[in-house]
Formats: sequence, structure tokens, C-alpha cells
Amino acid sequence: MQTLIGYVRSGQPDLTNRQMALLMLVYLTPGPHTVRGLAHILGVSKPVITRALNTLGTLGYLRRVRDEADRRNVFVAKTGIGQEFLERFERNIEQQEGSGRRGAAKERGILLQHG
Repeated sequence: MQTLIGYVRSGQPDLTNRQMALLMLVYLTPGPHTVRGLAHILGVSKPVITRALNTLGTLGYLRRVRDEADRRNVFVAKTGIGQEFLERFERNIEQQEGSGRRGAAKERGILLQHG
């Protein structure tokens, strides 16, 4: 919970779970990545991936690159801005894990009171 609160407070754009999964998939798995391949891995349609890519592309986190060998193919590529976003997200998780031991006990108490 604290990680998500920290993410919201960071002022970074709010990404949907689908957008975040797509972003992490491209950055954390070997490419090249195509819309068809990403749709298959995530179990969604190509238009769903296209919509998520439109948003992530507008933010500068991913970009489309035409295959020079076969101009019909389009690959999904990483960007420096996307790499920075994920690095900040990772730091946020690490910071929350460091303070998480104290916060977890407090959260359990709150949940028990409200549960």
C-alpha cells in the first residue's frame, strides 16, 4: 500500500495495470517486441495493446520502430524516458521496503481495527 501511495505522491503519470505490465514486459524481457507478440503474452487483443502503446508513446515511455528489413513490421522499443520512469518506480519500491517493516505492523493494526 505504501508503495502505491508513494507512486501517487511522486507526481508521475498514473498508469493502468495493463500499461504498467506492458511497459515492464518490454523493459524486462528480451526483444524484439511486436504488438502481436505482446498481445499474445498478455492474453489480450492487438487493439488493447495499441491503445496502451498510444498512451505510453505519448508519455515517451515506449516508441514504435519500423523494421528496416521488412517495412511491414513494427517493433515496440524502449526509450530513455521510460527507463528513467521505471528506475524511479524501482527506487520508490526499495524505499518503501526499507520502511516497510515498521509500516507493516502499523497497517496490520489498522486493518484489524477496520476489518
